[in-house]
Amino acid sequence: MSDLAPRPATASTVRADGDNRYKAVQAKLRKLGQALHDATVELEGLRRSMQSNASRTEGVARDIENAELDPRFVEMTNLVSVALGGAAIEVRRLHDTAQETRDLTHETARHHARLYGALDDIRSNRREKTPKPGFFRI
Repeated sequence: MSDLAPRPATASTVRADGDNRYKAVQAKLRKLGQALHDATVELEGLRRSMQSNASRTEGVARDIENAELDPRFVEMTNLVSVALGGAAIEVRRLHDTAQETRDLTHETARHHARLYGALDDIRSNRREKTPKPGFFRI
């Protein structure tokens, strides 16, 4: 039986909505970064498991061959081992992509904070209403 099970949709879902306020964007970027971090951890575990299963399957193929069973079973078992090894390589690529995306998400959050953090502090700490965007346009 597989250890993989579907998760509830709310566990790490990052929704894209129309809320573009500073704090909402920062919260979405944090949530996305955390979801990507969790994905990299799970993908690394999956890769290790697949690699281990590939090695184990290779050993089983040797055992089948040493037992002088039908050669087609040796071939099929070797094919499974190769497929698992190939899948592990692809999972590693996916892991690397998720990790790179996570790093870019953190960089985006820092850049967003640098651009709009001070403005949000000013706007959120005063009593007067802030004019709508474009009000001061001439």
